[in-house]
Amino acid sequence: MEQEEIKRRIIELQMEHRDLDTAIDGLVAQLSIDDLALRRMKKRKLQIKDTLTHLEMRLVPDIPA
Repeated sequence: MEQEEIKRRIIELQMEHRDLDTAIDGLVAQLSIDDLALRRMKKRKLQIKDTLTHLEMRLVPDIPA
C-alpha cells in the first residue's frame, strides 16, 4: 500500500469509527436495546481501531534502536 492510499484508508476508517460511536450512542439511548446489534457494533469498532493502529504504524518509518 502506498502512503497516500494508507492515509486515505485511515480517514475512511476514522469516519466509520465516529459513525459507529453515534450509532452505539443512539442504540443505548433507546428504551429497548438490541444487545446483539450493540455487541456487533462494539466489536466492529474495536476491529476498526486495531486496523487504524496498524495502518498508522505503517506510516511511521522504522527507527533503529
